[in-house]
Amino acid sequence: MQIRTRLAAMAMVAVMLCWSAYGQTSVTRAERELFASVNQARQAQGLAPLRWDESLAVAARRHAAIMAERGAAQHAFDGEPSLSARVKQAGARFSWLSENVCEGVTSGFIHAQFMKSPAHRANVLDRDMDSIGVGVAEHGGQLFAVEDFSQAR
Repeated sequence: MQIRTRLAAMAMVAVMLCWSAYGQTSVTRAERELFASVNQARQAQGLAPLRWDESLAVAARRHAAIMAERGAAQHAFDGEPSLSARVKQAGARFSWLSENVCEGVTSGFIHAQFMKSPAHRANVLDRDMDSIGVGVAEHGGQLFAVEDFSQAR
């Protein structure tokens, strides 16, 4: 148990260093919590942590805002660009992409939902991915979350 506590503490230090290194002041608490939860889940499986990618986060935030506005968690809405186009518009360079979307009252609930879903869990634990951007928007007491994963070029 002590090793897990130590590993969790190390993961949190890594997250904090990542934020200071990238100067993230616009990242919400829910986004930080989801980022940390993803890397803790990966670490528990012996996988390398994902690095924060601000371009992916920009794309994720834009899509989260649309989901909140529409009151639904979906990968795409009519008239909205595809995931690939959204990420390219935000400036990300990638060779592979995947996305998780969910709606819930807390970031902990959202992460638990991702880990219960085989497809979403596979995205979190995909050993080929090396980067993540998270976007969360709030509307009517609900959080609308987007996790965009990539294998960077």
